[in-house]
Amino acid sequence: MARKPRDYDAELQTLMERAKKVKSQKTIQLGEIAQMVGADALPLEAFAGALMAALEQSKKQPEAIARWTERGETLFQTGGKRGKQSKSGNPAPASTGNGSAA
Repeated sequence: MARKPRDYDAELQTLMERAKKVKSQKTIQLGEIAQMVGADALPLEAFAGALMAALEQSKKQPEAIARWTERGETLFQTGGKRGKQSKSGNPAPASTGNGSAA
């Protein structure tokens, strides 16, 4: 019995379409996060600059990522609603029960 030849072009096309879909979903998610935190109100250049500064800080101070992660977890646990601003300008911490992520 002869084996059916594989259609590499079709498989490659399917993989490329899947990669494009994943990239599109990631782009949409990033945009939704920017809207949730209010960053979409910034000028595009300022938003890009803030992201670049955050990346630079993460390389110089890796512990910053842990702080950002906590703030992000709080954001998602509160249903995407930003916490009230404290006098220092940082969101007030939300009550998260035992403090561990699910």
